[in-house]
Amino acid sequence: MNPIQFINRTMMLTVAPFIGIVCFLLYSQLSIQLPDLGRYAKTEFSIQYQLQQSEQKLDKAKADAAETRVTIERFYQLYEKSASDVASMAQAADSVVNRPAAIFDNRISTKLGAKPAKQTSSPNLDLKLFYLTDPNYKAYALKVDAKSDNALKMVLGNDKVGSSETTLDAARRYGAVAGINAGGFADDRSGKRYPLSTTMLGGKYVYGFEPSFEDLAFVGMNSDRKLIGGRFSRQEDLDKLKPNFGATFVPVLLQNGIKQPIPAQWQTSPHRAPRTVIGNFKNDQLLFLVTDGYNEQGGSGATLEELQDKLLQLGVKDAYNLDGGGSSSLIYDGQIINRPSDGKLRPLPTHFLFFK
Repeated sequence: MNPIQFINRTMMLTVAPFIGIVCFLLYSQLSIQLPDLGRYAKTEFSIQYQLQQSEQKLDKAKADAAETRVTIERFYQLYEKSASDVASMAQAADSVVNRPAAIFDNRISTKLGAKPAKQTSSPNLDLKLFYLTDPNYKAYALKVDAKSDNALKMVLGNDKVGSSETTLDAARRYGAVAGINAGGFADDRSGKRYPLSTTMLGGKYVYGFEPSFEDLAFVGMNSDRKLIGGRFSRQEDLDKLKPNFGATFVPVLLQNGIKQPIPAQWQTSPHRAPRTVIGNFKNDQLLFLVTDGYNEQGGSGATLEELQDKLLQLGVKDAYNLDGGGSSSLIYDGQIINRPSDGKLRPLPTHFLFFK
């Protein structure tokens, strides 16, 4: 083989694959998909549109937030003004509510002819102590406005039936701001001192109900902090009044602003004496009167008729006589206010106590 033939054969072997590929492409009709540049342009346009929409929404949200803030600030200012107005209205209402009580107190002070010698005000009660000087006797008036169930209670001497202690000792033992002697008593042969007749503590009878006899009357407070009392022949009649505590003595002085007859024995035996009286006003505030007397012989102190007149003059509605004579005791701030006719306080089985 000459050199020329060798070159020709070599070129044919080299070019043959390329010629085959070209022929295959020509006769196979293959299509080649070129990238869609318009699609990418549309996608880019869509992203830009969404960005613009987001910016617009963000701007609107900022505007709404600013408007909301302004609205909240306006409501807050309105709330502050409303709260201030409500506070002013409440203060005005309190003033209106308290005005009748203030007028009432001024009237009582005027009728008693003096300003309070002592007074105590707390969430539980308001106390006012007045000194009275009548042509025939010297007395002390304690006005009580009980504002809660914790304002007052009755206690037994040393908290035991048959035991006794002074009102001062009872007040100190309980931490009471004031105290008054309560019902009558009876002593047995051993020297024990028992409450007289029907007596109640905490809504329960100390030793059962006893029908009223010999002009005796029950007097106490019910579960609504209202003064109740009178003569009761049946327990159910007393129970209807929802008694909380109370004691017994004699006689009834006033009922619904009307004088009650004084039993003959109590008109003269004794005629005058140290006395302790409890009464209530139309607004359910209480008034205690304690009068001084030198002894129990009937020559000093007040008569029950005089106290009836004084109570009516002060506007008292219902009133009852409590144990008197040497039993009359008035304690305030740990001091003995009245002058006990025994020269010292008498140990007693029942006491009314008042708490701040």
